[in-house]
Amino acid sequence: MAETTRAAVIHAPHDLRIEVRTVPQPGPAEVRVRVRAGGICGSDLHYFHHGGFGTVRLRAPMVLGHEVAGVVEAVGDAVTTLRPGDPVAVNPSLPCGHCRFCLAGRANHCLDMRFHGSAMRDPHVDGGFRDVLVCHAAQAVKADMPAERAAFAEPLAVALHAARQAGTLLGARVLVTGAGPIGALCLLAARHAGAREVVATDLIDAPLAMARRLGADAAHNLRTAPDALAPYAAEKGMFDAVFECSGSAAALAGAIPVARPGAVIVQVGLGGAETPVPLNALVAKEITLRGTFRFHAEFALAVDVLARGAIDVSPLLSATLPLAAAAEAFALASDRARAMKVQLAFSPEV
Repeated sequence: MAETTRAAVIHAPHDLRIEVRTVPQPGPAEVRVRVRAGGICGSDLHYFHHGGFGTVRLRAPMVLGHEVAGVVEAVGDAVTTLRPGDPVAVNPSLPCGHCRFCLAGRANHCLDMRFHGSAMRDPHVDGGFRDVLVCHAAQAVKADMPAERAAFAEPLAVALHAARQAGTLLGARVLVTGAGPIGALCLLAARHAGAREVVATDLIDAPLAMARRLGADAAHNLRTAPDALAPYAAEKGMFDAVFECSGSAAALAGAIPVARPGAVIVQVGLGGAETPVPLNALVAKEITLRGTFRFHAEFALAVDVLARGAIDVSPLLSATLPLAAAAEAFALASDRARAMKVQLAFSPEV
């Protein structure tokens, strides 16, 4: 009799169902992972509330989730790097390994990427919000730590890749606009890279309080104090690097006056529509505007950093709910005043 697993499947906006799916046997290069913890990401929330984001839309039911960790249960015949019982964080990216971007060391831009819980492809790639997951062995990275911490590897990898895009941050003055989960992790990544000052902005007090707890030197609510950044605009701007994590046109426009000439602005967040860019100001201050997309080598780095405790993500975990309460968990994760990161807990038994 085939093994089955519960899974959180999105059918349409606000139509999230717990369904039973068949678990395939792992192939020669695959492993079967018993999932223990899974974090709800902003893209999961976009599927939950809107059925997609930008031009990416649900065309069929899809298992959500790409921030998961668990324990290896079985390995394929060709797998020599893992064995049953190994705790792992699951890298949701599976690049092809042979397209021109993979061969150039830019696998995050793979032309044939399979990413867990993504509707970019048709058929969609199911995600990791299920009790049992079969994946390629290369995606299961040994993670000697509690699963709830290991499940932060994916979003931390996003922040570490963004920090790499910013260049050298040792001694830098850094602004983070948008203090949600990714903004908070960018703050931590900047500190880890040696930033001497980090300032955070948002429109809600709760994430700003978290930013202060994580070590921000200052945290400003630009809704209640819209001129709070004005002092940083003195002498053509004070910040060496900006992580724009909100996807807001206003945030990007507001960052340019406080960025010094020659600064780097890393656009991390994405809005629902195309964002106008103040080109004249960028040109006049010789500011570099860089995008950042997912990660590659940074996933293993994130696992290592988390396992060593070099970056402490524990304050970010707001709540853990069982898979059976997935709809409630998604509602909580959508409330920025009450939650930073919400995780699902998975049963040790199907």
